[in-house]
Amino acid sequence: MLALDVGTSSARAQRFDERGEPTGDLRQEEYDADDAGEVAAAVRRVLAGEEPDATSCFAHSLVAVDAAGKALTPILGWRDTRSAGAAEWLAQRLDGEAVHARTGAFLHPSFWPAKLAWLAEAEPEVFRGASRFVSFADYLHGRVETSLAMASTSGLLDLTTHDWNEELLSTLGVDRERLPEIADVPLWPDAACSNAGAGCTTRDRAALMVGTSGALRVLYETERPQPKPGLFLYLADERRVVEGGALSDGGNLYEWLEQTFVDASGSLEERDPRDHGLVFLPFLGGERSTGWNPEARGTIHGLTFKTTPLDLRQAAFEGVAFRFAAIADLLPDVREVVATGAGLLHDRDWIQIMADALARPVTVSAVPEASLRGAAVLALERAGHEVSDAPTAGVVEPRADRGEAYRAAREEQQRLYDALT
Repeated sequence: MLALDVGTSSARAQRFDERGEPTGDLRQEEYDADDAGEVAAAVRRVLAGEEPDATSCFAHSLVAVDAAGKALTPILGWRDTRSAGAAEWLAQRLDGEAVHARTGAFLHPSFWPAKLAWLAEAEPEVFRGASRFVSFADYLHGRVETSLAMASTSGLLDLTTHDWNEELLSTLGVDRERLPEIADVPLWPDAACSNAGAGCTTRDRAALMVGTSGALRVLYETERPQPKPGLFLYLADERRVVEGGALSDGGNLYEWLEQTFVDASGSLEERDPRDHGLVFLPFLGGERSTGWNPEARGTIHGLTFKTTPLDLRQAAFEGVAFRFAAIADLLPDVREVVATGAGLLHDRDWIQIMADALARPVTVSAVPEASLRGAAVLALERAGHEVSDAPTAGVVEPRADRGEAYRAAREEQQRLYDALT
């Protein structure tokens, strides 16, 4: 089984056996581009002429293509917030709560409705001239079909009918013939794959993922998908859904800290929120869960001449952890949280802060590439194979003596959040 994972900043491919265990070397290539052709070329180099048996790909991306399949736009991804005005335009014409109830998605720049409305206004010739609108995964494989799971992350799919939503298409002026056909293909969004790869496949076991962005998600079976306020809910297949919340600030925030504060070194092990006097709202890339406000901006409150780079790094980590705690409050069935994603697993201090902010133990995943393994796992399960349990690497317990400090700091962040957003 050759699995492929196309991430925001790199692509990876690896072979797995019928139990979901890696059997070959990991192939990987990084990129920093939104040009569909450039990223596709990098992915093809990773595949080295082979075709994947299963693919995980970043969600929400939109590419307009002509009749020959040539890209007419860059990859319009979840980080592109230019369609914030279009999202507001849609919110004035549609019932946002009803759209969320039907699609599990929000009228937000992350999703296709706002992107399509923006494209029609900003580049009308491209919008009118496009033969189809596809995800990058569909563009990569050169097909006019997509999976149910990938279609669901677009924000245009009806959770009940498993078809494109007519009200949204009518409002956007898009014929269904210009969208991919929904078919049974081995393609999943990274959200479903990350959970499957880390072994988080029940309503009570959540994956806490920090890669380029961040998310807290559960993957479980249900006959009646029912989105909750503040959370997304996508179909993973005919019987399972992915539910949770996403943050636009994750590993990219870590990278920003590294680049902005050259000397932010030092251990956070003995520190708690009382040591710096700062409140950090991690919305440098706008807000997704839980308020879904694309106009929100990152804020640091409490700066003094005594503030150090280490203080800022600690406050940023805590700020992200408190937003995850707000998501966790909306997932009351969760009993176990599993840390995964390269942005989190290589920093034990951040995992400890997560446990303290969530006020619950955090299990550390021992799967180095959860989305990659997850693509293989989902394909193997579909073929009738029973895969091995995902390995773990211990549990980080919340520190009882820090509980009150973290509760107070989280309340202070919430007050700032309420005042500014």
